[in-house]
Amino acid sequence: MKNYPRLFQAPKTSFFLLGMRGVGKSTLVKHVFKAAKIVNLLDESLYQLYLSKPQAFGEDLSLVKPGTWVVVDEIQRLPQLLNEVHRFIEEKKIKFALLGSSARKLRRSGVNLLGGRAVQKWMHPLLPQELGDDFSLDPVLRYGSIPLIWNAINPQEQLLAYLQLYLKEEIQAEAIVRNLPGFARFLPVAALFHAQVINVEALGRDCGVARSTVEGYLQILEDTLIAFQIPAYENKLRVRQRAHPKLYWGDSGIVRAAKRQLQGLAIEEKGALFEGFIAQTLKACRELGRLDYDQISYWSAGKNSVEVDFVLRRGKDLIAIEAKSGTEPEKKWFAGLSALGDSVKLKRSMLVYAGKRKYKSASGVEVLPVQDFVREIERL
Repeated sequence: MKNYPRLFQAPKTSFFLLGMRGVGKSTLVKHVFKAAKIVNLLDESLYQLYLSKPQAFGEDLSLVKPGTWVVVDEIQRLPQLLNEVHRFIEEKKIKFALLGSSARKLRRSGVNLLGGRAVQKWMHPLLPQELGDDFSLDPVLRYGSIPLIWNAINPQEQLLAYLQLYLKEEIQAEAIVRNLPGFARFLPVAALFHAQVINVEALGRDCGVARSTVEGYLQILEDTLIAFQIPAYENKLRVRQRAHPKLYWGDSGIVRAAKRQLQGLAIEEKGALFEGFIAQTLKACRELGRLDYDQISYWSAGKNSVEVDFVLRRGKDLIAIEAKSGTEPEKKWFAGLSALGDSVKLKRSMLVYAGKRKYKSASGVEVLPVQDFVREIERL
């Protein structure tokens, strides 16, 4: 398995590190903190011990020297251990790396979240910057870039196994939903809404569950770090924009596995996959501190009208970004950028696409191939 250098920089104080399964959290942290004590809650015997006797966790930590790093993997399985984590941070100045693949139980269990004593960090599938010369757009769109999948001999089989493990370990084992078959029916329908404005009624109708259930399922996708939402940009100079957010899955391979569509890339799916790839790249760079903008949103001029895929806002500065999977720019690709530019002042206007030519259009839009856009992100 090839190990790629990651952009993530570990804090010098205790931190939570959250990310979907297989993105390399454990591998990275064990590499960074080679001398750390490792507490792996996937070890069933250890899990059962701490579940039945939480004080045993404290007894084990009592042997750790002050200032030492302790890595607790899969902390969401036993969030009640955070009370002891808190105590040892205060009393012995022990530093903790708390790894998890779900924020749901941590947020909803009402447990001690360390009162700000541990910062929250995120880890993502491999970015183009991390893949370096191994980055290739079509394989990333087809299989995604979760290291577990990227390095697999048979990525198709690994993706299907990944999805089954997600249902078994994240959903069923943690009793997150009462109706597992209903949630399993929901996944492929939600996959069809990748890079689309969320229509809760349509989602519920297509998978045969109530609106409130769909809303709960969407929250589960976010809590288990499989998907995220981008809100609509509200331009105060015009009427209020459409409030419904867009749904994005965090990895193109996972969304294709949910649809059971893992053969060669179809033309009709490339647009959504490409837009989702750009969305995930922007989100990851922002959470890694490499994109200094307050918000990422999308803009629409109204129903059945022009849109801009991404609007980055920092104070009064706005950058508009349109993502297109084609290789030859078409005039209609610029319509949304032009319409938004007519209503607000844009710091920069960009079109990122799958072609190779970099240039600036007559209207001032920067047209960038993917690799050029990735290099440009940290200068936005």
